[in-house]
Amino acid sequence: MLPSGGTAALEAAAVNTVNAGDDVVVITVGAFGDYFVSICEKYGFNVHKLAKQWGQACTAEELRTFLQPLQHIKAVFITYNETSTGILNPIAALAQVVREESDALVIVDGVSCIGGAPAEMDAWGIDILVTGSQKAMMLPPGLSLVSVSDRAWKVIEDNTMPSYYLNLLSYRDWAHKGMTPNTPTITLIYGLREVCKLIEEEGGFAHTVARHDLMKNMVRSAMTALHIELLTADEFASPTITAIMAPKGIALDAFLHHLKQHYHLDFAGGLGPLQGEIFRFGHMGYCFPSDILQAVSLMEAALQDFAYDFEPGAGVSAAHKVFLAAQANTITSP
Repeated sequence: MLPSGGTAALEAAAVNTVNAGDDVVVITVGAFGDYFVSICEKYGFNVHKLAKQWGQACTAEELRTFLQPLQHIKAVFITYNETSTGILNPIAALAQVVREESDALVIVDGVSCIGGAPAEMDAWGIDILVTGSQKAMMLPPGLSLVSVSDRAWKVIEDNTMPSYYLNLLSYRDWAHKGMTPNTPTITLIYGLREVCKLIEEEGGFAHTVARHDLMKNMVRSAMTALHIELLTADEFASPTITAIMAPKGIALDAFLHHLKQHYHLDFAGGLGPLQGEIFRFGHMGYCFPSDILQAVSLMEAALQDFAYDFEPGAGVSAAHKVFLAAQANTITSP
């Protein structure tokens, strides 16, 4: 546990495993993949950037083709869930390709999806997996979590890049004493304990992941019923955030402002090249199907205010059908 935001944990994953001049691959499918690029370049790594168009995922075949001509790659950095585009990269398949084509470490940014997406670190062959408290872990920002494989620890022990506050060996040594090397975020650690209890009460991690998948399907079905386009394909859609195109004929900034001012519903706008083109519907953490139904209902009210042509109630009805179908599959008669 690091007393930091997720970006510091990503930096720790980089600086503890790679030395200046080493070759690394960074897969970027949006703004937060570019974070990894910036971190690696700042420390003088030789970065090979596999960049996809925003809204598209990286496939295993694309990564294999990219890796094959490269040699001596020290690490491959991958964003699991790209918050800026609502893309969920196929981490298991990508990690397998890295294993087959190189000896590189697989280092994964899971900040915006751990707690809401499957994460089989050992089975998938991930070496370092990073997450933060403020997304699907249901907490305020300020606590990050780094999980490290035995293979990665050996690399870290031999690494010569200097670090102090982000030195993972120091955190490992102090963890054995039940402490942290620097001031811990006490309130968030207590909060994390309560989050773990909530996950247990829900039925375990698999049930929490299933809830996020259900909310994703509810949102996507609602938007389809409202004839509003989605940025990403279903195959790679994030379970924690959905990127939605601006409704046709509506000025997006005015629409989002109206939603916030009149209906107290706050959607995030697009980043980078998608600014003004999309809005992002977050459904992660302490969020439930009832919240989705309420949000879609309020969104429909705002669409009516903008004279958008749609069948009132269509979005709510579509989301509700997805919810009822899921309930029918999980609830049995007493």
